[in-house]
Amino acid sequence: MAKILKIYPDNPQENLIEEVVKTLKSGGLIIYPSDTVYALGCNIFDIRAMEKLAHLKKTKLEKAQFSIICNDLSHLSEFTRPIDSTTFRFLKNRVPGPFTFILEANKSLPLAYKGKKTVGIRVPDHAVPMLIVEKLGHPIASTSIKDDDEIIEYSTDPELIAEKYDHLVEIVIDSGYGDNVASTIVDLTGSEPEIIREGKGIL
Repeated sequence: MAKILKIYPDNPQENLIEEVVKTLKSGGLIIYPSDTVYALGCNIFDIRAMEKLAHLKKTKLEKAQFSIICNDLSHLSEFTRPIDSTTFRFLKNRVPGPFTFILEANKSLPLAYKGKKTVGIRVPDHAVPMLIVEKLGHPIASTSIKDDDEIIEYSTDPELIAEKYDHLVEIVIDSGYGDNVASTIVDLTGSEPEIIREGKGIL
């Protein structure tokens, strides 16, 4: 049964953040808020947790497209190929924010991402995931929570989310109602930035 933790961005309690971090370190799955929609997350270095995440999304891990949640751009060199100064400035002007940036992956990606030529990097403008990543000491894998409703694409009510995922995740972070517009996906692997999906972020 999922544990519901009320953690709000204006005053996130450190002991609750530590509890989330402990869960991630032990291979648990979490549902957390962001500056866009609620999302599922896990430890990128825990292959079993990544497999559970893929199973929840009804896909195989090798086919999954999980983005990597960072708390700043310092993690880029760990997972992506070197970028030029123009691309770096472009990123720096837009993070933290409601964007997912597709960049060329390097060979140091965690095991679950092996073989992928590109990777989605996200730095959300929300204190809760930023603190989780900071306290964990490395980024987390992430995927948005879709809604079964035909009109509302993304689930926004943390209580309903907790009901739906009650036996599928270890922790649901209730941070109030979420947004129902996802991040804007921008491909930075070409000569010019290319919008792959229009979302909350405006270039």
